[in-house]
Amino acid sequence: MNLRTIFGGMIPLFIVGHFSHHVLTSITVPLIPFIRSAFDLDYTQSGLVISAFTLACGIGQLPAGWLADRVEPRKLLTVGISGVALAGILVGLSQTYVLMLVFLVLMGILSGGYHPTAPPLISALAKPEHLGKALGLHNIGGGASHFLTPLIAVAVANAWGWRSAYLAMAIPTAAFGIFFYLRLGLLNAREKATQSSAEKKGGHIASRPENMSRIVIFLIFSTFTAAIIISVVSFIPLLLVDHFHVSKRTAASLLSVIYVAVFWASPLGGYLADRVGSVRVALAVCFIAGPVIILFTVFPYGFGIFALLILLGTVIFARMSASETFIVSNTPPGIRSTVLGIYFFTGMEGGGILTPVLGYGIDRLGFQTTFTIAGGAVFIVTLICAFLLWEKGEKND
Repeated sequence: MNLRTIFGGMIPLFIVGHFSHHVLTSITVPLIPFIRSAFDLDYTQSGLVISAFTLACGIGQLPAGWLADRVEPRKLLTVGISGVALAGILVGLSQTYVLMLVFLVLMGILSGGYHPTAPPLISALAKPEHLGKALGLHNIGGGASHFLTPLIAVAVANAWGWRSAYLAMAIPTAAFGIFFYLRLGLLNAREKATQSSAEKKGGHIASRPENMSRIVIFLIFSTFTAAIIISVVSFIPLLLVDHFHVSKRTAASLLSVIYVAVFWASPLGGYLADRVGSVRVALAVCFIAGPVIILFTVFPYGFGIFALLILLGTVIFARMSASETFIVSNTPPGIRSTVLGIYFFTGMEGGGILTPVLGYGIDRLGFQTTFTIAGGAVFIVTLICAFLLWEKGEKND
């Protein structure tokens, strides 16, 4: 595969940029067993730790998406990297539960600058026939960060405490954000020229009412399933600790197994989106997600759980690449970041809202019943939206 023809020779920079953006945002969930012990939290309070960031991150997507269609993109990308790192330092310095929540909210708001900004910039650099591949390769950076940085953070937390993990990860991230800003400055003229050309060629996209209805249905389907998956993943470390009685370190490390799937699922999802259609790919993997979630409390601890973690990671990253490809391909260049902001907002806000709800359900009903309800909801919504998308002509997408 010739990366230069796919991504204008800039794929290493964008992959590392995506990796850096998630360095701080990816360590709260694996560190939640340490944080719970430090503050003596129940499941609901533990869910609030995660949702404090997730809700704020979702809110941050809306203004960031709107701004990304109107201001220089590299400024928002830098806020999404270096700004998040500075907030991560404050999280690491916090000494109370409430103060930690405040700084997690700040981290979430600042993180909104990255995701609505990067895909349209990538689409301006990539050939249309390679868009899915380019977005899939870009997503490797985010998934790789979720895979690698929790392992480092847990090692630091075991040695010096969870606060030190935030501090150790934040400093190099802030430095890269500044480098990223300077490096992208050299590409400004080319990026603007390419975007102008894309607007002339693609300004008619999604201008018809039927196109907008397709986008709305797809957004509802993709963001609802993403929200449930986000909330389920948030409780997997506690499921492993409390249901399967593994150590906190093992539970946090096993969470990284989900993200190893990014190395094949993300580019494969993008490749298939280019070949057979983004909607087909997204629906297929979300039909798998429901049973996978339910089986987490059915299979015994061992190879079966490991396989489910791999499958869930495959669903997450194949769906992500397909969904971003659909949105970028079906919206006009002038509003792509805005629509992406809505997409990320609804998915993250849904996850932020559902995480404490899921925690409440686990407190009252247990892991098995709550995960069964969550998995069933994913399957039913996917089935309903599959029929709606088919009726709207998505079988030809």
